[in-house]
Amino acid sequence: MASDGSAHGPIGATDLYALEDYHRIRPEFRQRVLEHKKNRQVAVGPSATLYFEDRLTMQYQIQEMLRIERIFEAEAIEAELATYNPLIPTGSNLKATFMLEFPDAEERAHRLGTLGGVEDCLYAQVGDGDGNRIACIANEDLERTIGEKTSAVHFVRFEFDAASIASLKAGTPLTFIIDHPHYRHRSRLTSDQLAALSADFD
Repeated sequence: MASDGSAHGPIGATDLYALEDYHRIRPEFRQRVLEHKKNRQVAVGPSATLYFEDRLTMQYQIQEMLRIERIFEAEAIEAELATYNPLIPTGSNLKATFMLEFPDAEERAHRLGTLGGVEDCLYAQVGDGDGNRIACIANEDLERTIGEKTSAVHFVRFEFDAASIASLKAGTPLTFIIDHPHYRHRSRLTSDQLAALSADFD
């Protein structure tokens, strides 16, 4: 039987819905995932967004890939699991897809050409004071900045120690900061966003 819980740990083939079953439950499942994602998206300034992943968002991503590609062979399913399982938080971290979003193609090409290394200028800050900044760990699969040009999509994680986790679960504010010469913005989480992301430490 498929499992779509929020527990940590990798998703296995037995946790997934068969294609026919997924087709049947997809509308309800998709709506639930969209609701779940609402407080897991954090805009940092006008053109950058962190989409925080967890076991449920990754199950949805895998199910959608299997559906679109009509994948049912065991080997191909295992390949999808190997791709997406690393994006599930493990209890001491937050993991996100970090996207730079410029709707106009010409502006996008220009701006991405000035934002090289932006992923190395992304921080989480627990409470107030820059001394509490935690640098993200970015793109462990492959490099996505070449010279001054960066990719529109990065994969990042933030590692927290036990004291920081306890502080966040007690309601201490969490702020995400981009401190790049050509893009400086910060965003403090709402109480709903903080509650949603704090659940990743359970």
